[in-house]
Amino acid sequence: MATLRICSWNVNGLRAGLRSGNFPAWLEETAPDIAGLQEVKARPEQVEEQPWLEAGYEATWHSAEEPGYSGALLLTKQAPADLRLGLDTPEFEREGRVIEADYGEFVLLTSYFPNAGRKLARLDFKLAYYEAFLERIVALRDEGRSVVFMGDLNVAHGEIDVARPNEKETGFLPVERAWVDRVIESGFVDTFRALHPDQADAYSYWDPWRERRKRNIGWRIDYVFVSEDLLPSVRSAFIEHEQLGSDHCPVGIELDL
Repeated sequence: MATLRICSWNVNGLRAGLRSGNFPAWLEETAPDIAGLQEVKARPEQVEEQPWLEAGYEATWHSAEEPGYSGALLLTKQAPADLRLGLDTPEFEREGRVIEADYGEFVLLTSYFPNAGRKLARLDFKLAYYEAFLERIVALRDEGRSVVFMGDLNVAHGEIDVARPNEKETGFLPVERAWVDRVIESGFVDTFRALHPDQADAYSYWDPWRERRKRNIGWRIDYVFVSEDLLPSVRSAFIEHEQLGSDHCPVGIELDL
């Protein structure tokens, strides 16, 4: 039986993480088998230093059309049987938000979900993306596939997942949280909460402008979900809250296969 270490990290600008050394050090020390990165904010030709190639990873990019915005990157030691970029919706694909990889025993999706923005200007866009994503993972389950999906969902599901709950604030709106309810009702499991049901003060994002990380006033908006059939194979689920290099920290699971 092999154990896969699968990690997700919103790096909030990959080039900054490379310059600081935080990202290469994390990759070497953690050595994930699969890493899904969000908010890469770069195209591959803009990144001169790519330490993952020397470390034996294959890299798949899904870059946004707008320079310095959004973007996803999948690093994997095991070559997937198939790869798919996006959700077949042009308005989403322009922003480089999701990569899907077929590993045979399971299908993995890594995604940077939209933020509703100031004054909720992009809430409709965010909810439309939520719907399209849920439709895709449900379709995979209907095909009999096991599914892992991870990323920055830009929503805290429960009051335990945010230091200062405010239902009028994006990321904790009832309509956003209701979508997570539907994901769970559709047969998917929040791995961290399944293995740590009562653990409070476990956050993956902190507002960088108010020094809230020092006081651990944060949000858990980064997740790894699995389809229910995979839950018995999840050995651990973790949040690397001490890892610096972004306003988010890495999250992940160990999966026995």
